[in-house]
Amino acid sequence: MAELKILPPAAKYLKKLKDKRLKKLYEEAIKAILENPLLGEEKKGDLKGVRGYDIYYNRINYELAYTIEYVDNTVVVIIMAGTRENFYEQLKRYWN
Repeated sequence: MAELKILPPAAKYLKKLKDKRLKKLYEEAIKAILENPLLGEEKKGDLKGVRGYDIYYNRINYELAYTIEYVDNTVVVIIMAGTRENFYEQLKRYWN
């Protein structure tokens, strides 16, 4: 299983989550990604190298953006988490 590293934007969002069911969905998504880092969809263009994982809850699309680093072992770096609205614009500003 891969190691996990969570960057500040994602950590802040996940810490503020009040909805326990949504928080559990994020935890399950992170666990699934750690077991298979290639699970998310690879992005193109400005976000090349970033992968996105969708979480659907209460008819709202939530996103989890991460990268995979291969050093001595596999490390999954969670960059950002949040709702789909304006998600990729914020990600581009943070990541570039």
